[in-house]
Amino acid sequence: MRIGIMFGGSSEEHPVSVKSAQEVAKHLDTDKYEPFWIGITKSGAWLLCDGPDADWENGGCRPAILSPDRGVHGLLVLNQGRYETISLDLVLPVLHGKLGEDGAIQGLLELAGIPYVGCDVPSSALCMDKSLAYVVAGSAGIATPNFWTVQANENVDPDRLTYPVFVKPARSGSSFGVSKVSRKEELLSAVETARQYDSKVLIEEAVVGSEVGCAILGNDLDLIAGEVDQIALSHGFFRIHQESAPESGSENSTITVPANISAETRSLVQETAKAIYRALGCRGLARVDMFLKEDGTVMLNEVNTLPGLTSYSRYPRMMAAAGMPLAEVIDQVVSLALTGKVR
Repeated sequence: MRIGIMFGGSSEEHPVSVKSAQEVAKHLDTDKYEPFWIGITKSGAWLLCDGPDADWENGGCRPAILSPDRGVHGLLVLNQGRYETISLDLVLPVLHGKLGEDGAIQGLLELAGIPYVGCDVPSSALCMDKSLAYVVAGSAGIATPNFWTVQANENVDPDRLTYPVFVKPARSGSSFGVSKVSRKEELLSAVETARQYDSKVLIEEAVVGSEVGCAILGNDLDLIAGEVDQIALSHGFFRIHQESAPESGSENSTITVPANISAETRSLVQETAKAIYRALGCRGLARVDMFLKEDGTVMLNEVNTLPGLTSYSRYPRMMAAAGMPLAEVIDQVVSLALTGKVR
């Protein structure tokens, strides 16, 4: 099977995407799959590469584009001044953040008529916009934080809020641009920080409780939940992918898999994650991040439709703890993309 694996991208999460692709390369069964590594530079150039090694942009790559013409069904690769065609059976996007998991690349693949792994255009766009995800999940009866949105050039009155609050870009990945605001004097600066990443800003109440997550794989009613994980903080708030050396751990957080919670609470977290996944129309795979409040309530935090797959990422760790190593995860999401079913 000829699989195009996209990595890199123009978002702030470019380096994480490259690390995810490197981990996929380690676990991809080349007896089953013939990979075509499609690296996207930070400036947005597409290159067909030998692999996602650390120096991939500088070694033997060729310019390539995905043809939106369904008759081509694959890549157009520049070779000695002429374009040659490489057909693809499937695309596995290993892209994070804007233009990777917001529906943009998914729309291009829809135009090209090429099956792809993961959520479709509407669910990708919906999950990327945290405020819209809260509205839809809330209408399905799922608990969400109280929140307010601030549009581009809109002023916000610091006196109308109860502190502390979190201020974040409404449509961005990881924790880039996120601030915890404890006093009203800090609010306007935090809004401007968030606006560096998105014109639409989300302000939400600070939820008292612990952060938990659940990896989900599958479509519709046929879903597999990974083990639940739990984040313990020594100070501050959880800043994923912004550590100087994330492979060796975080300076303020410890992630435990399985979470140190009762079997009953574990089941509640998993079932809530499945309900969120279905309500937001997710397919293939996603990581559902939630808050576990002191009264036992499980509340939506956010959904990552193309979660990190690095050696230290939460999604593969949760699936491995449930008995599904990354090689099997890849097999399953490929099967879901082609047949709609878990093998």
